[in-house]
Amino acid sequence: MPPRKLVRHLVWLESFTAAVEAGSIEAAAEHLGVARSVVSEHVRALEMALAEGATLLERGPGRRLQLTARGERLFAGTQTPLHQLDMKRLRDLASAEPVVRLGLNPTLSLSLLGKVARDAAATGLKLVLSFGGPHELTRQVQTRQLDLALDFTPLPPHEGVESESLLRMSFVVLAGPDSALASAASSRRALHVRDLDGQPFVDWLRDDPYGGANSARFTAHGVRVVEVARVESFLLLYELLRAFKACAITPDLRPMHPFPPDIHAWPLKEDEPQAVEVVALWPSGSLSPGAATVLDGLRQRV
Repeated sequence: MPPRKLVRHLVWLESFTAAVEAGSIEAAAEHLGVARSVVSEHVRALEMALAEGATLLERGPGRRLQLTARGERLFAGTQTPLHQLDMKRLRDLASAEPVVRLGLNPTLSLSLLGKVARDAAATGLKLVLSFGGPHELTRQVQTRQLDLALDFTPLPPHEGVESESLLRMSFVVLAGPDSALASAASSRRALHVRDLDGQPFVDWLRDDPYGGANSARFTAHGVRVVEVARVESFLLLYELLRAFKACAITPDLRPMHPFPPDIHAWPLKEDEPQAVEVVALWPSGSLSPGAATVLDGLRQRV
């Protein structure tokens, strides 16, 4: 079977990458085993296809090739598996239009997307949005598919990723409006996990770290709850609390977004208080100007 050939734009990208890493067209041609004119033609074809003819490489000190601003975005964003590099994504990377590829935890989309969108619109930034859990978002930042991601701790290992804590939140107990807990504890200022014994309870999914934390709490204090549902996001939680007349233990989102007015909330009293952080993630050494603008806005708003 003959070897599988790369599609045309990836051949162009290979020449462009070789020229960046080697520092000259001549050295890139020698590395690839082709004529100098072939590398030049490939780089020019890439410029015509992705950047309306604008240069991606220019001569620097000592006549060594260096990246233009558009070339730098393209080069940084293409350090990822080849099968993910379609022409649309490459055009976005090489575009003169400021673009931020932002990944969000679904719950944070409820709390932060409006603020991020207003900041982006005010500064002329194009947002390309996606959603995912911590493993998916971290992987996409590591492979430079995202310029910035926002998620909760705890996070999986994240080599090649820089992070910044934006907000620290304690845990609270939530209860539906017609729940037994709401009636029994309406005048209480705070609740202990022991107060949930025997209550219908909405937990997080078993592979979610918050679900594991709740199991540890109940085991430590000999508490048994009646699990009525499992959930992975606040986007689904409130309706379950109402329907099952149940309660839940959750991070306190109120510094970012109020709970619905009919949902009761109490601080959770713990012997060793735990906390959750909202964290921003971006590729190491590669916080783009657009992503920096979004991050600055979040620092001020959160």
